[in-house]
Amino acid sequence: QVQLVESGGGLVQAGESLRLSCLASGSIFSINLMGWYRQAPGNQRELVATITRGGTTTYTDSVKGRFTISRDNAKKTVHLQMNGLKAEDTAVYYCNADIVELGALGYRNVWGQGTQVTVSS
Repeated sequence: QVQLVESGGGLVQAGESLRLSCLASGSIFSINLMGWYRQAPGNQRELVATITRGGTTTYTDSVKGRFTISRDNAKKTVHLQMNGLKAEDTAVYYCNADIVELGALGYRNVWGQGTQVTVSS
């Protein structure tokens, strides 16, 4: 019953910005690690950024200095601010989270449906 829903994707020109959002819903006790992945045509899905409950972040080298991941634990949301977008950022972006459901002792990994980001050059 738990799910992640992404929003905020779209078509932009190189150098512009987008902000992706992901909302978790359902019978949730807590959310541990959250992250954003992306998959471009012909490529494997790659990890873009992660953020812990305490706010510790990681980024893949290609987006450092341009992307910022953040989360609001009360709202059960995670965001990805993408500045200075490049054509090579074009991909479907997926939200991912480790979620502890109500009544459970451990977590399960959950994926969103994905949102398309297209950057024209």
